[in-house]
Formats: sequence, C-alpha cells, structure tokens
Amino acid sequence: MAAVRASSLGQKVAIAEKNHSLGEKLLLAGRGRCNFSNAERDIDIFISKYGDNGKFLYSAFSKFGPIETVRFFKKIGVDSIEERGKRIFPTEGGGQRVLDALLMQCKKNKVKLMRSTPVKAIKIKNSRVDYVITQDDEFSADKYIIATGGKSYPRTGSTGDGYKFAQTAGHTITPLYPSLVPIKTKETWVKPASGCNLRNVRLKVFLNGQGIDSRFGEMEFTNFGISGPIVMDLSAHVPDWQGELQFSLDLKPTLTQEILIERVKREIKKFEGQKKFFGLVRSLVPAQMTKLILELSGTQYDKPVEDLSTEEISGLVDLLKDIRLNVNGLWSFNNAVVTRGGVSLKEIDPATMRSKLCENLYLAGEVLDLNGPSGGFNLQACWSTGYVAGSV
Repeated sequence: MAAVRASSLGQKVAIAEKNHSLGEKLLLAGRGRCNFSNAERDIDIFISKYGDNGKFLYSAFSKFGPIETVRFFKKIGVDSIEERGKRIFPTEGGGQRVLDALLMQCKKNKVKLMRSTPVKAIKIKNSRVDYVITQDDEFSADKYIIATGGKSYPRTGSTGDGYKFAQTAGHTITPLYPSLVPIKTKETWVKPASGCNLRNVRLKVFLNGQGIDSRFGEMEFTNFGISGPIVMDLSAHVPDWQGELQFSLDLKPTLTQEILIERVKREIKKFEGQKKFFGLVRSLVPAQMTKLILELSGTQYDKPVEDLSTEEISGLVDLLKDIRLNVNGLWSFNNAVVTRGGVSLKEIDPATMRSKLCENLYLAGEVLDLNGPSGGFNLQACWSTGYVAGSV
C-alpha cells in the first residue's frame, strides 16, 4: 500500500522484499479469504477496537479510513462483500485477488520489486538513514519506510526484523507478545474435544475469582486448550491479567439457570421411559460435546432419565452454564495472527508516520505498537498507515 501510494504520486519506489514472493502473510488472512476491513461506520467505535493506542489512528483514518479502503480496492478491481460481524471480504479470489491487484498497481506505477533481498541493517548518520545493507548489496534513497510486519507467523518471513531496524534509529520497542492466538489450558480433558466448534456461547473471564471480562460468539477446543474468534480476541489481554486466570464457558448463555432447569425437566418428562442420561445430554449439546459433558457430570451415562435426582439435574445445568478452564499461557508467535507491542507510538508522527527521531524514516503496519481484534481491524491499520507513510 505504501509503495502504491508513493509511486502514484510520482515517486521512484523500490521494495526490498525478504522472500521471493510478496504478500505471503496476506494470503493467510481470514483463512485465505482475506478479511481486509470492517464495515463499522462509527469511527469512534472503530478506533476503540485498538484499545488506548487506537487514538493514534484518527489522523490516518481521516485521510484513508475503512470507506476509502473499500473504494480503493474496488477501483483496482477488487469488489467486496460484507459478512457476519461486519467483516469485509473480496467477493471472489480471497487474499490472492487482493495481492494480485496490489502487485498490478506496483507494476503499472513502475515500482521496482527487489525479490529475495533481505535487509540486514540500516545505517544512520546525522539523524537520517544514510543507506541500507542487503544480503548482497547496499543502496540509498531519500526516504525509507519500515513495513516489515511483526513476529507473528515467522514462516512467512515476519521475524521481527523491523524492530531491529527501528532500534538502530533509536526507537523504543514496547514488550512483544503473540496476539489473536489460541490459549493453553491446564485441563487435559480438552484434547478429546479437539475440533469441536461451538457457536453462540459465552466465555467469561475471572481473575483471582473476580469477573472482569466476557465474549459472546464462536470458539473451539484444541489439543492443548481453546481457540476460535472469542478466544483469540481475549488472548490480546492475557499478558495484562496477572494472577489466577480462569475462563467460564456458558453453553446456554441466552437461558437463565431457572429456565434451563425447566427445559431439562420437560425433556425428561417427554422421554420418560425412553431415554437414558446420555440421550438427554445429546439433546442439549452438540454431538461432539456429549462425551465430554457425560464425563464431567459424573452421572452414570446409561441411567434412565426418570431416575435422575434433583441434585443430578441441577448439576447438569450448572455444568452447561459454567465449565471452568484454567489458563496456562498463550501459544507461540508461530500460531499468532498479529503481534502485540512494537515501535512506541510516542516516537511516531501520527499525521505522516514519520519517525520523530530519524527525519527520513517512516513506519507502517504491524511493526507499530498497534493491534486490534479479529474482523479486519489489523489489516485496516496496515492499509491506513501504509497509505499515509507513502503520501509524503
């Protein structure tokens, strides 16, 4: 985006690309479908998705925000569609369509693509980038943009190089954590439930026994814990929650305890003499969860439903409303969608993305201390900051 914008203004532009192919991480976005923005039109709500650091984006969004992004991509041949959660996807072609359109603009604007050209270091002189050292050569320019991404999905080439370059220029790097990443749990019973996808559930967060946050939506079990949209969003905050961290999974969040008890009693009355306990459970939860609920309940699986005691019925309802999971850390950067942390925003001019420490250096995208939830917010920050960085 930075290269397309700068070249469209008549600048002579070169991209030093570490990989042989460009945009490898972009191709992974939205599981290949590339959720490239979000249709939320209230800019204050949009900005709030990035937490306290989101205010940094007001200036960039005023120049090139979500509306301008959709128009830009439509203009270069990428039509879009709005889906659940206001997520915006290409109508066809996914990430490859987005990448091809950007590369076509680079070609049209005569951007020089230096493939398989990893930058090894930048040299600073008199508070300016003097030149850049690559694997085989060195080159100089009037202006430089660091748009290397963070540390997430390092197999795509995103290995944190930009932080090293920024530090060379004197920049502060805030602590780095994997974000939008699956969460590990201490419970081993999650493994048999691996792959079970749950919709319309609520995940509550307890820190030292005190409820502090919650999410409603989709999640799934993995071999080592939990994943899915609501889990990934909560993962961004895990490093801040110091203490005993527990999640409570509510499989029936739209029903109160009392209403759910009555529903279970109706099921029992309906199938009296016909069903065992495992059949009752199967009628209340997804098939993949049946075995797990049976094990956690402690009730004999083949017990006739009419023989269930009041305590057993209450115990089942309690379980459906509150399955406890003890957090045991995050998965690594290898599995993270984005990096939390990065170049301190205090050292960047939000109107231009220019370094306040190095006059011809600009920074854009995930290398900055900016991260949002899933839903197109992180790519939107990349488009906006890249556009602004390429505008000067």
